[in-house]
Amino acid sequence: MNWDQVEGKWKQYSGKAKEKWGKLTDDDLEVIRGRRDQLIGKIQERYGIMKQEAEKQVDEFARSCRSEDSTVEARQTDREENVPPRGTEKKRGAGQA
Repeated sequence: MNWDQVEGKWKQYSGKAKEKWGKLTDDDLEVIRGRRDQLIGKIQERYGIMKQEAEKQVDEFARSCRSEDSTVEARQTDREENVPPRGTEKKRGAGQA
């Protein structure tokens, strides 16, 4: 997922950002509005860390968002195709159709 996608879904992801970086205020998240450079700056400011560390954390956050979105999309596709959710298939015993 590129950062433009994170920015486009910022309202969804801001809650996750708040969980990850609890020192960020709601006002901070509103000002950031999904802009990567703003998020990095606020993390540096609130946590007193170097820019490289903040960038690393933000990149990990973006990867986790991508991974979560992939899981959600897979579930939606399964529902649309009327396929049982993964891992819920019933095993049939001998003699059962």
